[in-house]
Amino acid sequence: MQMDFFHSQESLTAIQWILRAIVAFFFLLFAAKIMGQRSISQLRLLDFILALLLGNIIAHPLSDEQLGLKGAMITMTVLIILYTVGVFLSLEWYKFRNWLEPSPFPIIKNGQILYKNLTKARISIDFLLSELRKEKIEDVQKVALALWEPDGTISFFLNPQHQALTPADMQLMTKPFAFPRTIIKEGKIDFSELNQIGKDEMWLKNRIKITYNADINDILLATIDNNDNIKIFLYK
Repeated sequence: MQMDFFHSQESLTAIQWILRAIVAFFFLLFAAKIMGQRSISQLRLLDFILALLLGNIIAHPLSDEQLGLKGAMITMTVLIILYTVGVFLSLEWYKFRNWLEPSPFPIIKNGQILYKNLTKARISIDFLLSELRKEKIEDVQKVALALWEPDGTISFFLNPQHQALTPADMQLMTKPFAFPRTIIKEGKIDFSELNQIGKDEMWLKNRIKITYNADINDILLATIDNNDNIKIFLYK
């Protein structure tokens, strides 16, 4: 029977290998959905341990026919439950959260590199210089504070005299922030966005025809601002 792919076998047919891979794929997809975006976007200690274990557990039944898929899925389910409990405890219990995700600590302060804290973060001076270059900071002495974050990133804060001027610094009046709406994407009109701004398909087509002499199907992306100004990007 084809359903025997779920259990330990002396050998599996090609179809059974395919079925085993499909079940494992959707189970991992379901597991990732339960764990939430946090485990994907921020690979912290708890997330890293789980990702390492899940990958190792599911890999063996997919390559060894003598290992059943059922045991791996049960183990993964238990780990996901433990992960969920761990996340809940980290949110509700400060000491546990502080143990898992300790507070950030400075590695640069007032333009001076704190070597002891570099060692504590287990990073080299080359890594620090690389992160400075990524932030377009060419001089360490311009940095008022650099913090080593629990997720392994560095937050940089420049001295005020090296920060870029803003309209507020120059006491200039500015227009309110307005995020443009995407009304066409890959040749398809987003009717929900059109309805929110009180426009219809006929208005949009006429406006694009008059302004750009373009057809909807030729547009990769089109946005509209609060003043009904439309910007388009054509397929090229």
